[in-house]
Amino acid sequence: MKLETILKQRFGYASFRPGQKEVITSVLSGKSTVAMLPTGTGKSLCYQLPGYLLEGQVIIISPLLSLMQDQAEQLMLNGEKKVIAFNSFLTHEEKKQSLMNLSKYKFIFISPEMLHFEAVLNRLKKLKIALFVVDEAHCISQWGYDFRPDYLKLGEIRKQLGRPLTMALTATATPEVKEDIKKSLYITSSNEFIFSVDRPNISLKVEHLSSYREKNERLVELTKRLQGPGIIYFSSKKMAEQTAEHLKKHGIGRVMSYHGGMSQENRILVQQQFIHGQLDLICATSAFGMGINKENIRYVIHFHMPLQMESYLQEIGRAGRDGDNSIAIFLYAPGDEQLPYQLAESEVPDGIQLDWIKGWLKENKGVLANLSQYEEQIRLLSGLTETQWRVFEDSFHRKYKMGLEIERIFDEMKTYNQIRLESKRQSIEEVYRWISINKCRRQHILSHFNEKKTEVIENCCDICGLEFNFFTQKNNKENQENLLYDWKNHLQALLIPGE
Repeated sequence: MKLETILKQRFGYASFRPGQKEVITSVLSGKSTVAMLPTGTGKSLCYQLPGYLLEGQVIIISPLLSLMQDQAEQLMLNGEKKVIAFNSFLTHEEKKQSLMNLSKYKFIFISPEMLHFEAVLNRLKKLKIALFVVDEAHCISQWGYDFRPDYLKLGEIRKQLGRPLTMALTATATPEVKEDIKKSLYITSSNEFIFSVDRPNISLKVEHLSSYREKNERLVELTKRLQGPGIIYFSSKKMAEQTAEHLKKHGIGRVMSYHGGMSQENRILVQQQFIHGQLDLICATSAFGMGINKENIRYVIHFHMPLQMESYLQEIGRAGRDGDNSIAIFLYAPGDEQLPYQLAESEVPDGIQLDWIKGWLKENKGVLANLSQYEEQIRLLSGLTETQWRVFEDSFHRKYKMGLEIERIFDEMKTYNQIRLESKRQSIEEVYRWISINKCRRQHILSHFNEKKTEVIENCCDICGLEFNFFTQKNNKENQENLLYDWKNHLQALLIPGE
C-alpha cells in the first residue's frame, strides 16, 4: 500500500509536508534516523505513520508533560485507542495498572524521568519495541539551547533496551548539536535528514525602543493592531503575569499568562482554551509552545531577549503553521542583554557554591551514594536553584560512578561550568549582533545554521522591506469559531483518564 494512501486513510491528509515522507521511508527501511524539520512541519507524523506499519510498540520520549498530553490527545482524536501518556498526571494506581498492561498500547509517551524507575525500565524491556523516538532531541546536547540532564541517560537506556530502531527529531540544531545527539544515543549508523530552518511565511521585525516603559506602551499598541491569535514571550514568570493583567486593563480581552510555575490543571486549561479559540493572546515563558497544535497563530512578540538563536527560532516557529503570512516582532531596549546574561549564570553552580558543597561532602562522606536524599538540605545551605541542583547532581553522579576522587570531580565541574557559561555568553552575543545588524535578518539566521538564502521573499524583514499594515487586524473576525467549546468537560476528560 502506498504511503499516501495510508496518510489519507489514517490522518486525512492528501499529501506529505516537506521532509515527512523521506524520514518515514528511512525508518521503514530499518535505518535509525536523525531528522531536523522546521517547527510546524508535522514532526509527530514521522513516527505515528510508521508506527502503524511496524510490529510492536512505539516509545516516544518527550520532555514536557503538556507536550506528551497534547500529542497523545491528538492521536486519540484521530481514533487511536491504544495510546498512553505515562507521566505524573497518572495516580499511583493508574501507573500500576498501566505498567501491567503496557503491551496493550501501541503508542507509549513517557518522560525521561520515568525511565529512572527500575520497574518501568524492566517492563519496557519485555516489550517488542518497534521504534524508539526521542522527541525534541536537542535536549540531549549539553551545548543545545534546552539541555535536560535526564536526556543524557537516554543512550544507556537505549542500550539496555537492545538498541531498538531509533528516530531522533528536532526543529533546530547546529551541526555540533546534531553530532552530540548521535553520540549520546550511541547511534553509530543512521540516515540524516536536515531540512532548512527557514520559514518564508514568517516576516521578521526588530524594533529599537528607548526604555522599558516605551516597550510596554508599544506592546499595548501592537496587540491592539495586530491580527491574532498571538503569543508574547517573556523570560520572567512574574512579567508574563503582570503584562497579561496590564493588557486587560488597556482593553485587550481574552488574554492569559502561561508559565511553568502554574499548576498542571491551569496550564492545560489555558493551553486548551488557546487552541480552541477561547483566548486570542498568551503572555508566556518558554514553557509554552513546544508541541502546541494551533495552526493559525499570526504573530509572536519577544519582550525579552532569548539566550540563543535556536530558542528564538523555535519560538517564532509557533506562528504560521497553516502556511499563511505571520510576523515575528522583537522589542529591544538598551540594556536588555543583561537579563539573559544573569539567566545564563544562574543555570550552573558558581565556584563559591561548589566549594561549599565540596567541603560539606568531605565532612559527610556517608551521603555520597545517596546524594538525592539530601537535596533539600544541600540546596538550602548552598543556595542552589532547582536547575542548578539538577545539573550538579547529574554531573556528580556520573563522575562519582567512574570512581573519581572528590577533588577531581569538583575541579572538572568548575572547568565544565566555565566552558558552558562562555558558550552561553557567545550565544547571547550572537543574538545581540542579530538585533544590531543592518543586513537581511533572515540571511543572518540561516548563516548560523550553515545555510544560505536562496529565494526572494516578500515582506522578508524590516531590513529588506516590510509592509507592517499587511499584518494588522482586518474587518472580518476570523477567530470567533468554537464559541460553544465546553472547556470544563474537555479539561475533565484530559485529567481523568477513561472518562
